[in-house]
Parts: sequence; structure tokens; C-alpha cells
Amino acid sequence: MTVRPDLPAIEVRNLSTSYHVHLDAGSTWGGIYDLLRRSPDTDRIVPALRDISFDVPRGSVLGVIGRNGAGKSTLLRCIAGVLPPEQGRIVVRGRISSLLSIGVGMNGNLTGRENIRLGGLAIGLDEELLDDIADDIAAFAQLGEYVDFPVGTYSSGMRARLAFSVVAHLDPEVLLIDEALAGGDSKFQEKVAKKMADICGDGRTVVLVSHGLKAVRDMATSAIWMHQGRVVESGDPDEVVAAYMRFARIESLGGELDF
Repeated sequence: MTVRPDLPAIEVRNLSTSYHVHLDAGSTWGGIYDLLRRSPDTDRIVPALRDISFDVPRGSVLGVIGRNGAGKSTLLRCIAGVLPPEQGRIVVRGRISSLLSIGVGMNGNLTGRENIRLGGLAIGLDEELLDDIADDIAAFAQLGEYVDFPVGTYSSGMRARLAFSVVAHLDPEVLLIDEALAGGDSKFQEKVAKKMADICGDGRTVVLVSHGLKAVRDMATSAIWMHQGRVVESGDPDEVVAAYMRFARIESLGGELDF
């Protein structure tokens, strides 16, 4: 299917969703007994996203910032189709490749090379093509001889580098990344930035969730700041990051901002 370049790669309209959290009164039995004794009185609905709307133009990088619990990762999961919206709608034009949690989808008993092949086969890549790109993926991830070691022996940083390298090399049209940039030194992060620039230069689209404000300023073409499930500010990355930093300073001094 041809993607019309005049339409946004991602449209989010009036998106809302929530989590159902079970509040245990302190029973030590747990298990099936705890399930049977649940009632609406022991469940609490926690809003995760509240009436969010934005567009992501094709070939752009959207940076999403905010403190822990703001709803950033939940937003990515909704865009990826992992979580259904309770209200509103999401339209994604193009094939999604997502890095939502480091190491998820990898088999710790298989080697890095075997996981690369597994990921490629899962999206229908030809085996000959996989043979061609497996070494490139391993080299990009800076794994060296460890590419032929079980992934279960990797450090968290090695897993992060491999996970990003796999999703970035599988020809995505829309790339969703949740905190992947924490998995490497400054040299690797420079490679990540260049790879994302190459992806966008080919008309691909990236949504990047990160606590690394410098990375958002350097890579994003637009940004949104989320707080308590809402978009507080959106627009130019420098301006959005500056507003978020002002909020963080005021909050650290015990003040409040009226959203």
C-alpha cells in the first residue's frame, strides 16, 4: 500500500485510556482466593492518558518527554496497538517497528545472531537478506564475538544496543522507541542519531520517548511534554524542553504550576 506523503504518518485524536488496579486489603492468601474475592470496591481505575491529540508528519522525529508516570510509555503502547484506546482513535500509516521494552521478544537461550534471524523471519524477511544484514546489525550493536553468545549472558546495555540495532535495520516505516538511548556510550548514541537521521531521510517516521533531554533537542523535529496523562506543551523541541526544565526547577523548590 502506498502511503500518501501529504497525510501524517501518525494521527492521534482525543485518545484516553486507563488502568484497572486491584487494591488488596492485606490478605496473605493471594492466588485464586484473591481473584475470587475481588469486587468493584477493591478495584481502582487509574487514568493513564487523557484526551490526547497530535499528528506526526511523515519523515519527522517526535520526542516525548515527562517524568516517570506521565503516560509516555502507555502512549507508545497505544500507537503500537498493544493497548486499545478507551476513547478516541489512532491512525498509523505504514509498517511499525517498535522498541517498547529492552529485551522483550528476545530469547535469552538463543545467541544474538539467532535472535537477529528470529526477528527478521517474524516480519517476513527473506533468509538470504537476513544473512546479508545480520553482520551489519551485530557490528552496529558493537557486540563483537558476543553476537554468538546467548542473549541471557548480555548486560542490559548490550541488550539495548542489540534491540535498537535489530528494529532500526528491519526497514521500518514508523519506528517507536522507548528509552533505547540509555543502552550505550556517547559514541554509540552518535551512531543512533545518525541511523535515525538516515531513517527519516528515507521518509521514515520516529517517535522517541526519552529522559535524555539533549537527545530530544538534537534528534527531534518536534516534541511534546506529558504530565499526568495529558499533553502540557507541544512544538519546537528547544521550547518544549525549556518549559519542562522550568517546571522541574519550580517543582524542586516546592512550587506548583497550574496546568
